[in-house]
Parts: sequence; structure tokens; C-alpha cells
Amino acid sequence: MKSVVLLCLFVVLATAVAGPAGQYTDRYDSINIDEILGNRRLLIPYVHCLLDQGKCTPEGKELKSHIKEALENNCAKCTPPQRTRSRQVIGHLINHEPTFWNELCQKYDPTSKYTRKYEEELRTIAA
Repeated sequence: MKSVVLLCLFVVLATAVAGPAGQYTDRYDSINIDEILGNRRLLIPYVHCLLDQGKCTPEGKELKSHIKEALENNCAKCTPPQRTRSRQVIGHLINHEPTFWNELCQKYDPTSKYTRKYEEELRTIAA
């Protein structure tokens, strides 16, 4: 009986962390992406966090824990705001921060299996 209760507790906790329908948490969906992208002093620490070159904020840790999976599955577990903002950030990096974009691609997708499609699409849209 105790194991059934523990199993149920883990299922409830996993659902709460993942969000509805297995989505990533929406806890950070209200972050002002425009402010971060428009200010390199704010942007660089996030990039360094993702590249394991600096400390991570709680938001950075959350992003870092899901970035590879989100790239691989086309952001299937993302909330609608996360999908929009992901495209905005990727487009910005491709078009305005190519060095950071290349470093992130090398770390999270060294064979360009997933990032190539984003790059082709967002370079044309955001250019």
C-alpha cells in the first residue's frame, strides 16, 4: 500500500513539474525577452550559463535543462509563449550574435541535425 501511495505521489509531482500535458513549466513565461535580447549585459550571462562558462540564474538552469530536448523535438513540450520566444531568441542569435549561435550549436547540436532547419527558416524571416 505504501508503494502505491509513493508511486501516486511521484506521478503527481512529475506532472506538476512538467506542467499540463507534459509541457515545460510556464513559471518563466513572463520574462521580458526583448529586454534581454536588447541588452548584451543581460544576454551574455544567459549564453555563458548555457555554455557552462558562467553561473546560471534559476531561469537559465531551467532553460539549460530542456534546451537539447526542445531542439530535438521541435519544442513539442513548450507552451505557446515558449515557442514564440524560442523562435525570437534563435532568430536574434542567428542574425545578431552569430558567434554565440555557433558556440551554442556546437555544444547542443554539433552535427547540425536539428539547428539547420531553424537557421534556414529564421535567417530569412528575421533578416
